[in-house]
Amino acid sequence: MDVPKDQFSTLLDHGLYSSAQILGCFAVSSTSINPETSPHLKAESLVLYGDSLFREKEYRRAIQIYKQALQYHKILPKQSAATPPTTRSSLSASNRSSSPNSFNTSAINENEVKFKIATCHSSIGENRAALAEMEGIPSKSRNLEMNLMMAKLYRNSRHTRAAVGCYKECLRNSPYIIEAIIALAELGVSTKDILSLFPQTPNRSGRPPFDHFDSSRWLQRYVEAQCCIASNDYKGGLELFSELLQRFPNNIHILLEMAKVKAIIGKNDEAILDFEKVRSVDPYVVTYMDEYAMLLKLKSDHSKLNKLVHDLLNIDPTKPEVFVALSVLWEKKDERGALSYAEKSIRIDERHVAGYIMKGNLFLSMNRPEAAVIAYRGAQELRPDLRSYQGLVRSYLALSKIKEALYAAREAMKAMPQSAKALKLVGDVHASSTSGREKAKKFYESALRLEPGFLGAALALAELHVMEGRNGDAVSLLERYLKDWADDSLHVKLAQVFAATNMLQDALSHYQAALRMNPQNEAAKKGLERLEKQMKGVDPDAPEEDEDNEVDDGDGDQEEAELL
Repeated sequence: MDVPKDQFSTLLDHGLYSSAQILGCFAVSSTSINPETSPHLKAESLVLYGDSLFREKEYRRAIQIYKQALQYHKILPKQSAATPPTTRSSLSASNRSSSPNSFNTSAINENEVKFKIATCHSSIGENRAALAEMEGIPSKSRNLEMNLMMAKLYRNSRHTRAAVGCYKECLRNSPYIIEAIIALAELGVSTKDILSLFPQTPNRSGRPPFDHFDSSRWLQRYVEAQCCIASNDYKGGLELFSELLQRFPNNIHILLEMAKVKAIIGKNDEAILDFEKVRSVDPYVVTYMDEYAMLLKLKSDHSKLNKLVHDLLNIDPTKPEVFVALSVLWEKKDERGALSYAEKSIRIDERHVAGYIMKGNLFLSMNRPEAAVIAYRGAQELRPDLRSYQGLVRSYLALSKIKEALYAAREAMKAMPQSAKALKLVGDVHASSTSGREKAKKFYESALRLEPGFLGAALALAELHVMEGRNGDAVSLLERYLKDWADDSLHVKLAQVFAATNMLQDALSHYQAALRMNPQNEAAKKGLERLEKQMKGVDPDAPEEDEDNEVDDGDGDQEEAELL
């Protein structure tokens, strides 16, 4: 050979892909290799050349070269047709061998080349073509990496049962395939079923590797935690993660998982602390940093948000999290630009839930609730959580589709029966119509009994008091909460109530208190502007009464009574 194969392999092994690619041009065009008499050498050179292209991310070129290699691999039996019959059986054995020293037989493994082709297709978003290649590999010939690829492709194609089967096969090989554990939990597989997949072959000490007394107990707790989160038992999941964190202090993965869950259930301050701890331990983490960006936006902490986005762009500007963070940053400046960033994150990773949530939020702020519904539905299909339900309810209410909003809220309540946030959602829908306000009051009060510190329900109940003309009740409720929870939103709501009852000086003091706590509070800024007009004797804006949108739903009422 003009180009020694071992030198070609050495370049690839050492990551010198550019040199390997150039060398590959010489290898595949060499006249010293006769494709008719030595097709195995041609096939080997093509695979190595394809590997160099793959490593340089030239996926389409790599696919073409790998397919050429398979064509030469397939004509090998024809080359041996003239040989004595005794060599025919040895040929099939040599095809299974990966030894490069076999005479006139291919050193390439056909299944591995198909896997490389599938990986190329997957890298450029061609999941259907990738799946077709993978299904051409016999199930008994698939290794761990191949099964994991199959599972992901089936899941992306919404072939849930097939995906579950492949993920289970991965765990039968090794219980430490963490992404398989997470995926199975999200696909609804129970803790018991997942743990049953773990190998039970006794080790040298004679003990099963996963009994309740060995060092792998933490993995069982991790499985339980992920199954809790997937089934919307956020409290149980957080307790299990906290237990794991005691054994593995400063564990980046657990801290991130806890921060994400806390962000979902509205424990924003705790989530921010967890994200900040992660960044103090490892400032180059990108995972879930878009969730952190959303929280910083809610807290109006623009300086930290700017720094976060700047850091993420320097770390890796190709990740979907970075584009969602950019979308958060640009939301107030340029909504269309922010929307393009959110869409870009989904193009990079079509399973990136935060991208769909951000897209829905933007459509709502742009007064496009129909498009928001589609975005939130996209998030819900991937991983139904509280935020997608909240987005759907807000979108349907904006469309005056009260029945659809009520259905979405009740679905959230069924999925999360111990969630005060889900109860408040149902209350929000009832509060949107005059006839439903008494029901709304019951749901808000139930939410506060379940979670006394839930300020969202307290604020909603106070607003309901105001709508019913019970301003005194609203003030006493808010002042009671203000004693235990110093929060700028409470001051803003109190200021609004005082302003509505013409107690302008009290309103002024609470707006000022809110701005002292959070100088970026937009509601407080706008409230002060309105208050100045009121103090001048000018009505800032005439109140608009929404048309009653009453819903008669007897069956639903019975369901709600049972859930309450």
